[in-house]
Amino acid sequence: MASAVLDSSAILVWLQNERGAERLAGCFPGALVSSVNLAEVQTKLVATGDDALVAWRKIQFLGLESVPFDDDQAQEAGNMAKLTKRFGLSLGDRACLVLAARRHLKAMTADRPWKNLPLSIEIEVIR
Repeated sequence: MASAVLDSSAILVWLQNERGAERLAGCFPGALVSSVNLAEVQTKLVATGDDALVAWRKIQFLGLESVPFDDDQAQEAGNMAKLTKRFGLSLGDRACLVLAARRHLKAMTADRPWKNLPLSIEIEVIR
């Protein structure tokens, strides 16, 4: 049973063994992740020099449960844009939050602005 939804920033903290990674130790395997966030992590790893296949294998090794981004989630993420714009949230950020809200799970991120979001979603900022 999943206990959290991971944002791209949290996954990258874990993969790159950055400060805050220890807060994610109990999440693997089994945490949920939006397919949008998987694309963001893959993009970042490849952009910073990883071979595409190696990057994808790193992501798969984590044992995350990928949740496809569907039409309803797309609508909810779009609806959330105006409310979250001043905090600089991306589509991926909103995809993570929508998934957390739908599954009644906390969202875990490394993005500090999330602490101030006026949402009724449990958010854990890992650093």
